[in-house]
Amino acid sequence: MIIANSPELHTPLFRVLSDDQCRELYTAALECLGRVGVQMHNAAARDLLAARGATVEGLIVRIPTDLVKQAIDSTPHEFTVWGRDGKHEMRVALDRVHFGPGPTCTYFVDPQTGERRKAQRGDAGLTAKVCDALPNIDYIMGLSLFDDVTPVLAPVYEFAEELANTSKPIVAWANSTNALQDIYRIAAAVAGSKKALGEKPIFAYFTTYESPLKLADAPLANMLWAADHGIPVVCLGGPTVGLESPFTGASALVLHLASALAALTAVQLKVPGAAMAIGGLPSMMDLRTARPAYGSPEASLHSAAAVDIARYLGLPFMGTAGASEAKTVDAQAGAEAALQVMLSALSGASLVHDVGFLDCADIGSLAYLVLVDEIINMAKRVMRGIQVNPETIMLDLIEEVGPGGWFLNQPRSAALCRTEAWVPTVLDRTPYTLWEKKGSQTAEELVNARVKNILNTHQPSPLQPEAVEKIERILSDAELRERK
Repeated sequence: MIIANSPELHTPLFRVLSDDQCRELYTAALECLGRVGVQMHNAAARDLLAARGATVEGLIVRIPTDLVKQAIDSTPHEFTVWGRDGKHEMRVALDRVHFGPGPTCTYFVDPQTGERRKAQRGDAGLTAKVCDALPNIDYIMGLSLFDDVTPVLAPVYEFAEELANTSKPIVAWANSTNALQDIYRIAAAVAGSKKALGEKPIFAYFTTYESPLKLADAPLANMLWAADHGIPVVCLGGPTVGLESPFTGASALVLHLASALAALTAVQLKVPGAAMAIGGLPSMMDLRTARPAYGSPEASLHSAAAVDIARYLGLPFMGTAGASEAKTVDAQAGAEAALQVMLSALSGASLVHDVGFLDCADIGSLAYLVLVDEIINMAKRVMRGIQVNPETIMLDLIEEVGPGGWFLNQPRSAALCRTEAWVPTVLDRTPYTLWEKKGSQTAEELVNARVKNILNTHQPSPLQPEAVEKIERILSDAELRERK
C-alpha cells in the first residue's frame, strides 16, 4: 500500500485537474444524466429511480441532479476488505493506493513452458499463489477467464481457487446473480458465518458498465444484491476515447462519470450507505486498430484525472496500471508499466487493477506480474519522498567529515542505508563481467525464474478442512442447478 498526496508525510503532491476543472466536469456529468440519461437494462434499478423522481422512458432513465448528489453524500468515503486470515486489512480510501491483478484474460502465459495458451482451470489459483508471495500486491483478481468448466460458473471456480491460495483480500466478479450468491456462500463458509462475513467482508464485488451511458441487466442486479448483503461494490468502465466518446479527454471523463454516478445512485437508493467505489479507464482508441490502447499515455493521464474528480466528490476510485499492449515481457511492457504505476501512485487511486495484463487485456502473465511488483516497489520509494529536517540534513556530520572526506564509514550515515537506498529483488545491477558469469540472464528470464521459484516453494496458509468440504458442496450444488 502506498500513501499519496500527504503534506504531513511529505509525499510528492500531484494533480491533473484543478478543483475548478473538477467542478465543471461534474456539473457537465449531472447535466448529461438529466438531459441525455443513461440506458438501464435492469427493471428493479429503473423502478428504484422512478420512485424517487427520475424520468423513465423505456430503458432510458434521466436522473435529477438532487438525487445524484444525495447518493454521493450517502456513499462512505472509505471501506475495508479483509483477508481470510483477518490479518490482511485493505482500507479502500483515496490516497491509500493498493495494487492487484485484473480479471478475465482469454489467454494465459504458461509459467512452465512460456507458451501463450487458452486460460484454464487452475490458472486463477496460480495467480493467487504468486500474488500471495509478492509483497507489493495487495489484493487478488484471477488474471484469467477459463472455459473448461460450466461457463456461467467460471467466476465461482475462480473464487474458490483464489481463496485456497491466498490470505489476501479478493476482488471477485460474477456474470449472474446465482454465481454471485455462490461466491457469497463460499466466502461465508470460509469466514465462519454470514454474520462474520458481514462484519469483515473478505471480498468485494467487481463489475463494469458499458460505454457510452449503458448499464447492463446482470451487473446492475448483482450490484443491488451485493449492496443488500453487505458486500462492497466496485463499478468501473471506459469509454474508449474516439470510439465511445468524442476525441477529447474532457468528454470521455464526463461520460465515465455520468455512467458511474448512475450506477452509484441506483445502489445508494437500494441501500443507503452501501460501500462502493467507482472506477474508470478512459483509454485512447488506437488509430490503426480501433482497439483501446491500455498502454497509451492518455489512458494513465485520463485515469489520474478521474481520480481528481473522485477526490473532489469524496468517492473511492479504482484505476489501472501494469497493463501493456506488448505481447511478452519486453522493453515495451516495462516502459508502459513504469509510467502507469508511477501515475497511479501519484494520483492516489484507492484500488489499481490489471497488473499482469498483456496484449490489450487478452493475455495474463505471471512473469509480468512479478516485474510490475518490482516497479510498484520502486514507486513506493519515490512516494516516500525526501524528509527535510536537521536530523536528515546532518550539517554537523558534514562539518565533522569536512571537504574531501568520505561518509561510508560514518555510523550515523551508514545506519540509514537500507531505509534510504532502494534495493532491487529481480532487476539486475551487477557489472557486465559478473552478469556474464551468472548466465547473462535477461529481465524476462529473471522474472520467469522468480515465478517458478514462488510456485515451487511458496506455501499459502491452508483453508480449514471443514471450509474445503463446504466449498466442494457449494460447487456441486451449483453444477446441479445449472444442468437443470
